[in-house]
Amino acid sequence: MFTTINVLLYLKKRSSSTALEVPIYARITLNGKRAEFSTGRQIDPKKWDAKTGRMRGKTPDVLGFNHFLDSLKAKCLSIYDTLVREGEPADPDTIKNILMGKTKRHYLILEIFQNHNAEMESLLGKDYNPGTLQRYKTAYKHVSDYIHFRYQKKDLPLNKLDHSFITGFEYFLKSQKNCGHNTTVKYIVNLKKIVRIAYANEWIERDPFFHWKASWKNRERQYLTEEELNRLREKQFSIERLQTVKEIFLFCCYTGLAFADVEKLTPDDLVRDVTGQVLIKTRRKKTKVLSSIPLLPIPEAIIRKYQDHPRVLEKGTLLPVFTNQRTNSYLKEIAAGCNIPKNLTTHLARHTFATTVTLSNGVPIESVSKMLGHTSLKTTQIYAKVLDSKLLDDMAKLKNDSTLLEYASSI
Repeated sequence: MFTTINVLLYLKKRSSSTALEVPIYARITLNGKRAEFSTGRQIDPKKWDAKTGRMRGKTPDVLGFNHFLDSLKAKCLSIYDTLVREGEPADPDTIKNILMGKTKRHYLILEIFQNHNAEMESLLGKDYNPGTLQRYKTAYKHVSDYIHFRYQKKDLPLNKLDHSFITGFEYFLKSQKNCGHNTTVKYIVNLKKIVRIAYANEWIERDPFFHWKASWKNRERQYLTEEELNRLREKQFSIERLQTVKEIFLFCCYTGLAFADVEKLTPDDLVRDVTGQVLIKTRRKKTKVLSSIPLLPIPEAIIRKYQDHPRVLEKGTLLPVFTNQRTNSYLKEIAAGCNIPKNLTTHLARHTFATTVTLSNGVPIESVSKMLGHTSLKTTQIYAKVLDSKLLDDMAKLKNDSTLLEYASSI
């Protein structure tokens, strides 16, 4: 589509002015938008030709006056051509500002993203945790790779980020980066936050995410069944590191704590209530929400076993936790040793607590939500959806109801 730029010169008369001469203004029109500015020249309205936008006459003074006006229009058109040729955003205000030496700053996508990540890094431990920062750094890397892949550039002006950019980025993540649907959506949501910051600061005129909505696909949460959990409890490993990791994993299965929260547990997180019951009270590292978890016999016994462990004494923690990477690596060996055909990870223990340990045993979902430290009951309801075995058990009770059986036999 061809775009027409027009530069109109006109007289701007002031009704209250008694001066014989009036100022000449220029109006740039492009794509339905306008920008006006004074040329710095004035003229007697009787000498002005409104049709040509020039001064009437052919004297040297008139020719010089008109040459100035023609030159002004030519500069506007030249600036426009340069912007188009270099792929920069061209609008009347930009042309006007360049002409008048007031160049408007064009914010760049990756520049803003990088500044956001730098600010986030400075607030680590206060408002953000390392995992969140790492996710934004990865999102930045993906956006950078996409800009280079699609546009062959190192960065792009912010106003180039439109709905086409977003849908193209989504396709790029799935096809080139092999990201799953929900992972792709997470990275786009990270980018969306950056754009919202720019929009709030009026660095862009419209929100390109206005017509985009995050759509998440429900994933089936893996967890250990009662039989698999029993098998894990009964299995004893002669290798110390495997036995330690197994017992810390069991601790997570019976407390519902995420790995990052178990890692930072200290004796101060153990609280005894008025009835003598010991609870774990700790704020989740991810959401800062307080979790209150009654201590069951198995995790209590595990704490006692490791209370004199060298790493526990050195760090002042409750358990001698390995790094998440090493723990997940050892859990692969443990799964093989227990003949459990599932991908054991530290987070699978949290799912097991929510399903097999609590909900399957009739613990109210509101109580489970509080123990897990969820900010919304909807998050906890995800676990309730996967409990087909619990559903069958509940329906079996109804199926064997004597009143219903008696009525059914009479039909």
